[in-house]
Amino acid sequence: MNREDRRLAAAVGAELPAIARAVDAIVSGIPKGGRLIYVGAGSSGRMGALDAAECPPTFGTSPRLVQALIAGGRRAITRAVEGAEDSSENGERDLRAKKLTRNDVVVGIAASGTTPYVLGALRFARRRGATTVAVTSNLRMPVGRLAKIVIAPEVGPEVLTGSTRLKAGTSQKMVLNMLSTAVMARLGHVYENLMIDMLLTNEKLADRALRILAEASGKRVSAAEHALRAAGHDMRAALVMLKLGVGAAEARKKLKAVRGDLRKAMGE
Repeated sequence: MNREDRRLAAAVGAELPAIARAVDAIVSGIPKGGRLIYVGAGSSGRMGALDAAECPPTFGTSPRLVQALIAGGRRAITRAVEGAEDSSENGERDLRAKKLTRNDVVVGIAASGTTPYVLGALRFARRRGATTVAVTSNLRMPVGRLAKIVIAPEVGPEVLTGSTRLKAGTSQKMVLNMLSTAVMARLGHVYENLMIDMLLTNEKLADRALRILAEASGKRVSAAEHALRAAGHDMRAALVMLKLGVGAAEARKKLKAVRGDLRKAMGE
């Protein structure tokens, strides 16, 4: 298994141009009110659900911005729902409920490339004018013909024949990591390589926030702690305070003047 897994980075690397096109499409749609919506079944659906769930705490975004649909609904995240993936009508129905617009990007995740639930969703997305992306391990299957952008790492046969939770699932995770992280970086939700918008929901993350602010500003952790407290635990405002030597009110004013653009607020 380890020997086979070593092939995955190269397989995903060969798809970088397609991944970049998908990122461009998502970055173009979101400022116009668009969303990134993953659609999948079984292991593929769980990969989408995982990536969507991790975006709000990592990037401070609304849960609305990155969403996931999985055949069989929420219970399918933790247990198999037999036959759920076999209905293309359900894929269309679930996506229709999202009130899709032309600014949304729908990413259909299907290792086999034939999952009816995903195909139904992609057909509906095309009719609504949304950008369609396929993440698959089989370029020559129907999902590849439906999507505008196709990301298809050639992972080869699985060690456990047909178990796409292995190499196919790992390659999907790698691709989705790239999509969401690159999109959020392009939209300004990171500073350098730092999670400047992460949610401080526990002690570990609160400590990490102090280290991030100290590293980004070149100041001591004690100074970062003071600034973060004064800023009401707003990491962006705290960083502006540390970098420019201003108070919390002035930092917020500078950020508001440039619609939250951190680099512009700091004159970078």
